[in-house]
Amino acid sequence: MIAGLLRGIVVAGAILAGAYARWLRPRILRWGATDEEVATALPGDEIVPHPRSLLTHAVTIAAPPGAVWPWLVQMGQGRGGLYSYAWLENLAGCDLHNARRVIPEFQHLEVGDRVRLVPEGYRVPLHFVVAALQPERVLVLRTPGPPGESFQAGLPFATWTFVLEAVSGGTRLITRWRSDFRPTAAGWLRNKHALEPVHFLMERKMLLTIRALAERLAAEPAEAAPPRAA
Repeated sequence: MIAGLLRGIVVAGAILAGAYARWLRPRILRWGATDEEVATALPGDEIVPHPRSLLTHAVTIAAPPGAVWPWLVQMGQGRGGLYSYAWLENLAGCDLHNARRVIPEFQHLEVGDRVRLVPEGYRVPLHFVVAALQPERVLVLRTPGPPGESFQAGLPFATWTFVLEAVSGGTRLITRWRSDFRPTAAGWLRNKHALEPVHFLMERKMLLTIRALAERLAAEPAEAAPPRAA
């Protein structure tokens, strides 16, 4: 009886895994993005030339790039947050607080600056470094150091790119996550089968929140809009 139950669990698991791989994962990898956006090279792609995990997401925002950029440039722990499910992130002690307004003191960002995901002194020092920045156009974040350092810490070596494309009626906000990791069983499990759906869940919420915030900002009177970042 126990053997039969175990076989049933294994079969059910295999069916679910197959369904995820065939129908759900392809949608997770490219939510909101067009075929052209998925295929187009973006700034930062060259940092991780052979990614083992690659996700491209996008959303259309009824606001100009100048109303979207302030929310991107102030991202990070101790800054404007990540605009996602902060209650869920804070269960892990991330201490993230999502801003609902543009914060002037966090509107300046330069190449080499750190963008933290967790507080200083956290058990794993998770943060990105600004690799490239073009105001109102491109923000590329990357994990610090060479790939070997990330692998040694059991982490992926990754880039997280945000691109703003002006379109008729507003802006396309395109994001891309590229990561490499040690191709061990644990590496595949953590960075593809676990991290990809989590990244999709959190980033989808981020993009939808940024859309709402940017559209609200664009609708405000001109004198209420913040000065553009340098």
